[in-house]
Amino acid sequence: MKRVSPLFLVLLVLGFFFATYNLLTMIIHYKTSTSEQWDLSNPFIQMPGNLMEGGGSKKYHVALTATDAPYSQWQCRIMYYWYKKVKEMPGSDMGKFTRILHSGKPDNLMEEIPTFVVDPLPQGLDRGYIVLNRPWAFVQWLEKAMIDEEYILMAEPDHVFVNPLPNLARGKHPAGFPFFYIKPSDHEHVIRKYYPEEKGPVKNIDPIGNSPVIIRTSVLEKIAPTWMNISLRMKDDPVTDKAFGWVLEMYAYAVASALHDVHHILHKDFMLQPPWDTEVGKKFIIHYTYGCDYNLKGELTYGKIGEWRFDKRSYLSGPPPRNLSLPPPGVPESVVRLVKMVNEATENIPNWDTLNRG
Repeated sequence: MKRVSPLFLVLLVLGFFFATYNLLTMIIHYKTSTSEQWDLSNPFIQMPGNLMEGGGSKKYHVALTATDAPYSQWQCRIMYYWYKKVKEMPGSDMGKFTRILHSGKPDNLMEEIPTFVVDPLPQGLDRGYIVLNRPWAFVQWLEKAMIDEEYILMAEPDHVFVNPLPNLARGKHPAGFPFFYIKPSDHEHVIRKYYPEEKGPVKNIDPIGNSPVIIRTSVLEKIAPTWMNISLRMKDDPVTDKAFGWVLEMYAYAVASALHDVHHILHKDFMLQPPWDTEVGKKFIIHYTYGCDYNLKGELTYGKIGEWRFDKRSYLSGPPPRNLSLPPPGVPESVVRLVKMVNEATENIPNWDTLNRG
């Protein structure tokens, strides 16, 4: 065999180095790159080591990612209104609040809602799946912001706090909500692309998304870059993309957590989702992601537009009007409570009908 030249070996080493170059560094330095130039091979990416650990308090920082679209803005305004009402109630462990705006520039809610502006993913990289910006937004915020609380609640614009929310996490064990449609064991052939067998059985992956989750800040600092990288890898794989669809980013967070041996305490009362959950009880968050359609007899007509309805998607270009009509008799308490809470917020938020109409 011919002797390999030292120059060839040097070039080979450099080639492997750049082929496995840290995805996070590539995002920061090459924001205008196309998706074909991104290295998605390594699920583990470490955050910088200069992030604060926290001060030992049970308080948690409420953080939600959002865009500057009117659809996102009006939901954030309602969410922030109820945060302010519930924050000081007995039983609440809420700390400060941040809307992490991943539109790359300030918007017209900067003075109304505490906001931290971060960059979106490079154009085209999310492939129309805007939720893919969420983990990247958290990575940037955790790296750049000063966060006083030891814990973080990852929330979403379509959450309203219906009861004072204590810190449900316990030490390094985050608290999460179990979603009935997140079933890692049903997708083992796909999951194993990102969660190798040596890490253990697929049942180690919690049936959760990233929201709502209360998690120690230092733990999220470790998970967030991996969550981002796994999300991009999943979206880049047609088989995974087809299998997970619009909950792909939720699966990515669940897998990233398991890769870091982080397991969540599951709280079914963390959240309720009308119209399927009919009673509020002692639950803490109303998540109004589903449309609520009823006939005038109070019967659910899901899948068919009802004679009475509340669906956030009816208000894509601007906020819902003030004083929405209440549901007809017979509609579950959870739906009635939601509409009353929306009406209270819109009645008391200044410039409701004009500020963010697109």
